Parts: sequence; C-alpha cells; structure tokens
Amino acid sequence: MYRKHFGLARHPFEKGLAPDDLFASAAAKELEARLRHLLDLRGIGLVTGEPGSGKTTICRKVATSLHSGLYRVLYVPLSTGNVTDMYKSIAWELALPTERSRAALYKVIRGEVTRLCTETKVHPVLIVDEAQHLRSEVLEDLRLLTNYEMDSKNRLCLLLVGQAELRRRVGMAVHEALSQRIVVRHHVGGLARDELPAYLDHLLRLAGTELPLFEPPALEAIHHATGGLPRKVNLLAHHALIAAALAKGQTVTAEHVHAALPETT
Repeated sequence: MYRKHFGLARHPFEKGLAPDDLFASAAAKELEARLRHLLDLRGIGLVTGEPGSGKTTICRKVATSLHSGLYRVLYVPLSTGNVTDMYKSIAWELALPTERSRAALYKVIRGEVTRLCTETKVHPVLIVDEAQHLRSEVLEDLRLLTNYEMDSKNRLCLLLVGQAELRRRVGMAVHEALSQRIVVRHHVGGLARDELPAYLDHLLRLAGTELPLFEPPALEAIHHATGGLPRKVNLLAHHALIAAALAKGQTVTAEHVHAALPETT
C-alpha cells in the first residue's frame, strides 16, 4: 500500500533479488572471501549465523558465480533423516540412481566425485544448509565422504551452513575428527549501524527512488530493534513504511518504527 505513496516501482524488500543486486555489506564481503579460500583448498567449511543474517543468501551468491565448467554445486537445503536419506539427496543432485543400500549409495557417490575430478576436471562442491538439524551420524558420514586419503588433494569440497547451534555441536568431543578437518570457520553477524542507511538506500534505489525515506532516529530505532539482521530489518522497515504512509508522512520517523514493532513480533 505504500508503493504509490512513496512513488516506488516495486516492493523494496521482496525476496529473490538477483545476486548482482545484493547489498555488499562488510559481513558479506568477508564471507565471500573466506568461501573463495575454501574453494581453493577444497576442504570443509563451517558457516554459522543467526536466523535472518543472510548466510544462505551469500553462500548462494558465491555458488551462482562459479563457472559451470569448473564446478558442480550440489545443494541440500535440509535433511533431518538418516545417513541413507542424506546420500539419496546427494545422489539426486548428481543425477545418480538412488540405490537402496547405504553402502551402494556411498560407492556410487564416491565414484561420480572421482569421475568428475579426474575425467572432466570439474570440482564438486556440496553445500548442506540448515545443518544444525543433522544427526550426529550424518555429520560423521559427511566427513568420511570427503576423505580421500590416497590423494594429495581433496576431491569434494563440503560447506556446512547453519545456525549458531551448529558451531557448538561441531565443537563437541564426538565430532573431534570433523572439527580438525574444518579449514574455514565463519560466523555471520548483522549489518553494522553505519551500514544501515546505505543498505536501505540501496533497496529503495532498486525499488525506484533516490530519496532517503528513513530519518536518522528511525534508522537508530530499526538497528536497535533488529540487531542489524537483514531479514528483521526488512520486515520492520516494511511495516514502518506502511505506518508512515497511513500517517501521510513523507519520511519514516522513529515514531513510525515504534508503531510498526508489534507487527514484527
């Protein structure tokens, strides 16, 4: 309802922005650099963050930028099942037959990873999202799946992405072998206070306006209420714009933000 009031061509906080349209925050730049390093090492990476921090979005941006002739990205969004279920998900991503037995699945996946690396020179990258839900035996088998002890270089790059709980779980003694294999660890934080104006201006510019619609006290209130987490920022800013439009305001004030808070909890 506020698009017409503020002269916007589209919704400024819609999902599914093109990778090139994502805001280049300090947190995003740092994670991208670490992921590039992980790809060079072809090891195991661990990326954690609070819900709404943008960790999955940043990982997908890096994944979509990879040359399809050099990398094969295998994306498993969520798995709460057993090891066989995980293997089946990976096999589907590799367009392999989903064998019935765990051992057969393990064999065909390893065989295809080897074929990709040695015959086609394509490097498989396995991204497991929401990995805090994985069972302990699944985490262990994923480690084993990346273990090519007879080779001087790793063949399968594994990236585990999840909430902060995942970091604690991987640090437990039962996962010591996995923890020792992790070459990149990174926790994604929210937007810094001084990044918030540029972040909102960026999204508003994509939506069709160059006007700074959020007053400084409103920005302070948004950051204080959201901790700079992009998803929370987007939701609160959306409802604050609604409140401003209903009040026929030309900008969003701190009062509009406070009025919008009940809509975001």
